[in-house]
Amino acid sequence: MSGHALGVVDLARSWIGTPYRHQGCVRGGGADCLGLLRGLWRDLYGAEPEPVPPYTADWAEAGGEEALWDAARRWLRPCRAGTDHPGDVLLFRMRDGGIAKHLGIAAEVGAAPSFIHAYCGHGVVESPLSQPWARRIVARFTFPEGEV
Repeated sequence: MSGHALGVVDLARSWIGTPYRHQGCVRGGGADCLGLLRGLWRDLYGAEPEPVPPYTADWAEAGGEEALWDAARRWLRPCRAGTDHPGDVLLFRMRDGGIAKHLGIAAEVGAAPSFIHAYCGHGVVESPLSQPWARRIVARFTFPEGEV
């Protein structure tokens, strides 16, 4: 595992215990899954790459727009299929036929995989990447190394 990936996992773990707050992105103050990713971006690179418009909990489901996936493609690097690494950004589709609307950071891979995410009612936690979660992953990305 690269030092960059280790740094991403360590930074994500520093957010554990942050309460859930829709549209929040402040370590210790409140975050949702996108807010966790935004905070990690700021920790790694400084300013966020683009303004985030207000969003509802349904993440544009009515129109079927893949806003979260499109933004991930703009700023993150896609992973090769079949590769799992700590520090990967995981994009989840929460229901069949729905849009991708949840994010997490792979923490452990292998026999006991886990991921860090902000989850309504739980805040930022590290959860087992159990089969019900793993089957919802639709894409994996990495943070760019170096400056962006």
